[in-house]
Amino acid sequence: MPAIPSLLLNLGHALDHLFLLIFATAVSAIALDFGVGRWEDMMPYTVGAFLMFGLGSIPAGRLGDLWGRRQMMLVFFFGMGLSAIAVAFTQTPLQMGMALTVLGIFSAIYHPVGIPMLVQRSERPGFTIGVNGLAGNLGIALAALSTGFLVAWQGWRVAFVVPGLVSIVCGVAFAMTAPHESGAPAKKKASSVQLPKHLAWRTFVVMVATATTTSLLFNITTNGNAQLLAERLDGLVNDPSRLGMLLAAIYAVASLAQLVVGRLLDLWPVKPLFFSILLMQILAFGAASQTTGWVWYAAAIFYMVMVFASIPFSDTMVVRYIDDAMRSRVSGTRIAISFGISSMAVYMLGPVVKAAGFTQLMMALSVVAALGALIVLFLPNEAQMNANLK
Repeated sequence: MPAIPSLLLNLGHALDHLFLLIFATAVSAIALDFGVGRWEDMMPYTVGAFLMFGLGSIPAGRLGDLWGRRQMMLVFFFGMGLSAIAVAFTQTPLQMGMALTVLGIFSAIYHPVGIPMLVQRSERPGFTIGVNGLAGNLGIALAALSTGFLVAWQGWRVAFVVPGLVSIVCGVAFAMTAPHESGAPAKKKASSVQLPKHLAWRTFVVMVATATTTSLLFNITTNGNAQLLAERLDGLVNDPSRLGMLLAAIYAVASLAQLVVGRLLDLWPVKPLFFSILLMQILAFGAASQTTGWVWYAAAIFYMVMVFASIPFSDTMVVRYIDDAMRSRVSGTRIAISFGISSMAVYMLGPVVKAAGFTQLMMALSVVAALGALIVLFLPNEAQMNANLK
């Protein structure tokens, strides 16, 4: 993959996560503008975006394999840009919910299409996935930083318009620089990457189950951190732009974890490394649940490092054990199930915090991390997997 299209694919990952978190970062301003009393009451309106982010991955992955990944990435860039601008013109919570759902449909394209396109000829897929993950997580950090400043400068609507225009420009650049595919991936001759059926199903089930627990942790933290930060630092920091900078700093530091994990995945077996990270997640959420102020801020960096560190594993397993001809479809199915389930957590985030508070939520996340660690134990060993590849 040439340098400029690769850069645009990584930038696309950043934009994908940025768009999905503008609403969560600006929700207080949006609630005030729409006359909604509490930010928690606005959160359910974003569930459509996250639900379609998951469910839309199946047709997106199928089209990526059968129609072409280059074409689908063009649909991604232009669709995301135009739908984000449409969100900025909504006038009621219901309109916003509908526009965010459309944005979620286009956001579903990236993971099952962009990542397989990026790694299909990579000699170090773990590191490539790590760099791509870093880009995606920097998009999360940029969402916190840019949204905070744009809301303070011109209001929440501009926070959607500006990145929308950036996405359209990226689409134009991708159309000009990305090489045309010789044929759809599904029409190419299969390689030797194929597991026996019993191991393939076992790996797929573990992959989907752990992706679901990690997606739950990812969605709840990234959608709830802005309000959690304001609560835990209340009396210490109250300026929205400064809170945005502090949140962006958490994500920027945590993003580096994916580079480290991506490099380790090229050197170490998946199972023990994944299990170790999930064990540390349990400790991190437990510590965060019992602290406030700057001690909580340090704990928040710790748990976000562990949340981001767990992300590359599913994509790495797809690259190692799934032939390129069907990677987009397998990734799409995995994402559809995991994010389809975890989108419900986004819907419940506001009501749960309103009823029980963030302390109970953090304790619940520690339990989710423990469940993920238990599931990883059922993953076949690396030696068993490699011995059965044919």
